[in-house]
Amino acid sequence: MALLPIIIAPDPRLKQIAAPVARVDDQVRQLMDDLLETMYQAPGIGLAAPQVGVLKRVIVVDASAKDEERAPLCMANPELIEVSDEDAHYEEGCLSLPEHYAEVVRPIRIRVRYLDHENEIRELDAEELLATCIQHEMDHLEGILFVDHLSALKRNMILRKLTKAKKADKTPDKIPTGAPVAAE
Repeated sequence: MALLPIIIAPDPRLKQIAAPVARVDDQVRQLMDDLLETMYQAPGIGLAAPQVGVLKRVIVVDASAKDEERAPLCMANPELIEVSDEDAHYEEGCLSLPEHYAEVVRPIRIRVRYLDHENEIRELDAEELLATCIQHEMDHLEGILFVDHLSALKRNMILRKLTKAKKADKTPDKIPTGAPVAAE
């Protein structure tokens, strides 16, 4: 496994749409494993392949509490097949937008279909934080950041701060391995 550098917004690579994977082979499994290692190190609760510069429809999440056993999920080609009418409000952050948080509204329950680490088709019912995390990571596959769910004023304020920090060399284009960042 390897730690991967995380791309920091604003960066045009984060706005690109990821391509589906044909199957979960050794290369995709390695990507999943590297994403998990990078996510845990950051630390975060989710990471999508586009955040490390790989335009493949692959995400990893682990919404387990710190005092619980890890419960990683590796998903290739995730697709929502059902969403609840009821919404949840969560304060979201993102490893690609370090130290910035905002409340985002998403369906509280979802059903997602995906290919797992072993190339098996799975369906998962998720709710609350796990559902939010999966939807957040799936947005990355479409080139959508959590700030895109905010008002233009709030979004532009956050992106201007990140641009200013990059220009001042306070935030590199990619977070180096082991750098402390906000949990996604």
